[in-house]
Amino acid sequence: MTLAFRLFALVFSISIQLVQSQADITTQEIHDHIAFFTATENAGRYPGGKKNKKVVNYILDDLKKSGVPRTHRQKFKATLRVEASEKSPVVSTFNVIGVIQGTDSLLKNEYIVLGAHYDHLGSGGPSSKSELLNSVHPGADDNASGTAALLEIAEKVASVKNRLKRSVLFIAFGAEEQGLLGSNYFVENPSIPIEQIKIMINMDMVGRLNEKQQLYMGGAGTFPKGQQLMKELAKGTDLNPVVHAGSVGGSDHVSFYKKNISVVGLHTGGHPQYHTPEDTLDLINLNGEKMVCDYIFQAILTLASSDYPLYFIPQD
Repeated sequence: MTLAFRLFALVFSISIQLVQSQADITTQEIHDHIAFFTATENAGRYPGGKKNKKVVNYILDDLKKSGVPRTHRQKFKATLRVEASEKSPVVSTFNVIGVIQGTDSLLKNEYIVLGAHYDHLGSGGPSSKSELLNSVHPGADDNASGTAALLEIAEKVASVKNRLKRSVLFIAFGAEEQGLLGSNYFVENPSIPIEQIKIMINMDMVGRLNEKQQLYMGGAGTFPKGQQLMKELAKGTDLNPVVHAGSVGGSDHVSFYKKNISVVGLHTGGHPQYHTPEDTLDLINLNGEKMVCDYIFQAILTLASSDYPLYFIPQD
């Protein structure tokens, strides 16, 4: 082996290690994403207007920087929830979509969707649980935590894209708090044939892992041996998965379930700060969220890098 070849091999090895280390899911990056989403100037990530576009552009730019190709905005109209005595305004907002294509000639036509909604309540409104009027609801857990997880997991999946047989679709949904509007719009106007989506994994409030380290999930019975798989993926970790076959829940994965698509909805549990101005970054369990992100990454990699059977099984 020549000296030149050894030097090339060393540089190549270091380059690979740098790429992998940069793609690692870190508590610092989770923190920084949530800090941006919950910043006062983003006004609670309410749908519509310039502040909404600023958040959308942040997500879009981060996906692109992470190496997620075919990234784009999907524009739609959202009718906003207001008090009964008021007229509901209609605004323009967006889903943000990125695709990593699989490498298998057949399985690349099957898609795994990883999703999270990025919007929140702005300054309150009828969905607020607070008596404080016109106070910014930062929504650190709901759902800056899920959006941060989406960006971190997308970056890590992009770093191992050559291992993917199936394709992975990342979606940050808008206007979830207004009635699952973004996910409903997507399933009615999908960017790929809807029948090619084999499973949708949704993250909504994944930032408050409790002392028992319980990660809750519903819908795992909607695909073959789903409960067993989701429990097995936690082996070797400190997570305590609480896995339900049904209990599909009330977040964006419901839109996919109604289209007979397998789903798993993940969250770390409710808390008193839900839908109040007190849902803030300082209460996020950053180490816990990293554990959740690593777990979901392994789930994505397991399903995308194999021919694991994926088909819909309805639940009562």
